[in-house]
Amino acid sequence: MKEMTVVVCNYNCEQFLAEAIDSALAQDYANTRVMVIDDGSMDRSRAIIDGYGARITSIFKENGGQVSAYNLGLRLIETDYVLFLDSDDVLYPHAVTEVMQRFAQGNPAKVQFRLDVIDKASERTGVYVPHSGVEGDCRDFLLRGWLYPSPPASGNAYSASALRQIFPVPETAANRYGADFYAIYGAALVGSISTIAESLGGYRVQHGRGASFANSDQTNKAPKAFTSRWVTLREIAAKRLGLQLPPDFHDFAHEKAYFCSTVYHAPLTNRWRWMFSDSHDYLHTIVANPFWSRKKKVGTLVLSSLCLFPYSPIADFAVRYISNPMARSGAR
Repeated sequence: MKEMTVVVCNYNCEQFLAEAIDSALAQDYANTRVMVIDDGSMDRSRAIIDGYGARITSIFKENGGQVSAYNLGLRLIETDYVLFLDSDDVLYPHAVTEVMQRFAQGNPAKVQFRLDVIDKASERTGVYVPHSGVEGDCRDFLLRGWLYPSPPASGNAYSASALRQIFPVPETAANRYGADFYAIYGAALVGSISTIAESLGGYRVQHGRGASFANSDQTNKAPKAFTSRWVTLREIAAKRLGLQLPPDFHDFAHEKAYFCSTVYHAPLTNRWRWMFSDSHDYLHTIVANPFWSRKKKVGTLVLSSLCLFPYSPIADFAVRYISNPMARSGAR
């Protein structure tokens, strides 16, 4: 039976860390190893990790960011497969079993699965991510600049040999975070993707029901970082794989962040100006999206058009609904 390592990456997350580690240890797949990499936490994380003793492999390092934690984890693991679990997320007990069955069936580079959105109290909100899935070869999509639908970091398990064709990723002051970006899209450059249409874990959203991007309340900073990561991935693909990714990429999650930061709480004139002057890329990622059904495209266009509604509470609700899964839970 092949082995899987769940690598819990932690930085100052004492509130949720034990729950993440416990969920990794509770996997019903017998050959599951658990490694915890603490990235220089300054809270009580070390004491929590030490409390698990020999049940886990504990790694304490100086703070270097998520990229450095992924680089180190891939260097240290001895198993054929790896799942990087964020320390505020959780896995359900059968997650690794389901994932390993998929690896055994077709030897993909990555197996991804849905995550239930949970709140600070670990309660399920009734929302899950992502809402679209893929199966098979996604490299051609990436070579045309389209980022395929993927769950956040904790909803992905990888062939370690596939990831090592992409990692280590350069560790720079400007590239400390977003390691999951390189793993998610890098894996698709070297192998196929398999999607499990079932929630196998919980993704914690901590920013309430406002407008946010990628679980961040910094709506301007996050999409700019996304663009920088694409540049780095292009360099890695060219140097290590001999693949030429296009200069620009298309991704609704990225475009909706600009949409959110521009029209949320904005005067009506600004919202209309955005629609007629700056909405091209946003609308393109809806209309031309190769992963969405016609029904989803039409629904998103209709919802987006509500940002032009003169009554601002309706317009702002539409933006929150589009940008933040937690806002959707209030509508169910």
